[in-house]
Amino acid sequence: MDDVDYALKVLDEALSKGAIYVLVRLQEKIYESITADCGVLKNYGVNRISGLGLYVIADGGAGYVYTTSLSRDEVSKMVENAISIAKSSVISRRYNHGFVKPVRDSYTVNVKEDPQEVEPEDKVRVVLDVNRESIKRESIVSAVTRMAIERDKKFLLSSEGTEVKLDITCVGFAHTSVAKSGELVERVGDHKTFVGGYEFIRSNDWFEFADELNQLAVKASMAKTPSPGSYVAVVDNDVVGLLLHEALGHASEGDLVINGESVLSGKIGEKVASELVTIFDEGVIDGGYPVPYDDEGVPKRRTKIIDEGVLTGYLSNREVSADLNQDLTGNGRAQDVMHIPLVRQTNYYMKGGDWSVEELFDGISYGIYLKGVGSIGGEVRPSVGTYTFSIGPSYIIRNGDVAELVRGVSVSGMILETLKEVDAVAGDLKISTSVFGGCGKDMQSVRVGFGGPHLRVKKVVIGG
Repeated sequence: MDDVDYALKVLDEALSKGAIYVLVRLQEKIYESITADCGVLKNYGVNRISGLGLYVIADGGAGYVYTTSLSRDEVSKMVENAISIAKSSVISRRYNHGFVKPVRDSYTVNVKEDPQEVEPEDKVRVVLDVNRESIKRESIVSAVTRMAIERDKKFLLSSEGTEVKLDITCVGFAHTSVAKSGELVERVGDHKTFVGGYEFIRSNDWFEFADELNQLAVKASMAKTPSPGSYVAVVDNDVVGLLLHEALGHASEGDLVINGESVLSGKIGEKVASELVTIFDEGVIDGGYPVPYDDEGVPKRRTKIIDEGVLTGYLSNREVSADLNQDLTGNGRAQDVMHIPLVRQTNYYMKGGDWSVEELFDGISYGIYLKGVGSIGGEVRPSVGTYTFSIGPSYIIRNGDVAELVRGVSVSGMILETLKEVDAVAGDLKISTSVFGGCGKDMQSVRVGFGGPHLRVKKVVIGG
């Protein structure tokens, strides 16, 4: 019995035992990671998750169970457990079921060279060679180099008639350099991820990639910190994506809105940003992580969150869309079959504008150019819309020109106030994803994409 037959058997048995809705989720995910640290191979690991999740609605309640064993003997036990949980629970919210048009589809990432067929020794050699070359550079006191490969295969089957197969492969390369100048130490890291196969590793010069980070780390270790205060800022694609995803994206997730944990609650139809700001969440887009269907079998449509400054909608899954009385957006996502879907972003980004990047600097007598390479995260509070982030080495702007490098840059503020200060948006939209990490929420992590164009903000609070 293959996996599809197994899923059909589980679905049929659940319906025969009284379930009015059934969703079967099959998944096999393999994650391979390699890490070299200061010339030594520190880790080569392969993690595999394989199993089946069963969600049912019966007698006014909902139940979810999963198993990592796909034996025939598990079928009846799984169904009985799920039905039992459903009958002993009470659904506190309405669910949108029955109006989603059944879909039979498959989505497979184009892979020219299967990473799993590449010899482990070849992968290790690339990582070690780049790492060892990096630590030879003067002033570099430490270097960490990583490669990661993931293949995620899913099959979704629902009692509505939806059958969806997904097969996503992505590979990535990351490097972090630590430089020392006198008593000052500066750490700068970056990563690149490609949705596709090992051809990405072969087609890039990773020595050059690492050396650019080496040079930036050395320069940053000798740079000063900026004077704290309010600046006119030009913000690059990576920082825009980080701010939008963390400070606005989570606030637009419908479950937080319902629970009163979002600064966007009750603001549909209100102006919350500059008229130059239009923001989308989209399942499949160049540079991002592909989510053509969510983990509830719902097509992920392009969802407009802000339209020329006006808040137009929230992200939702089946449960939340009913409470919000809005259409499904296809944002029910789970880390794996051991978890239930939550409202999560997919690829969250700002629409590009009409300016060139060079024009953004015109007229700025004194400001700052915020750069994302080397950023190390921060803190957000979606309930009030505040954020604080440590940004990578950036540049002072003097009389319209990019001037000296500064290190230790942090930005903070209220995301809605910051978005209202946007007065110019470039057309260089860039979206990226990462195989090295994901977006965390309620103890789950999922792959996401985010980004935007360069933009100019009239007022940003900078710390140093």
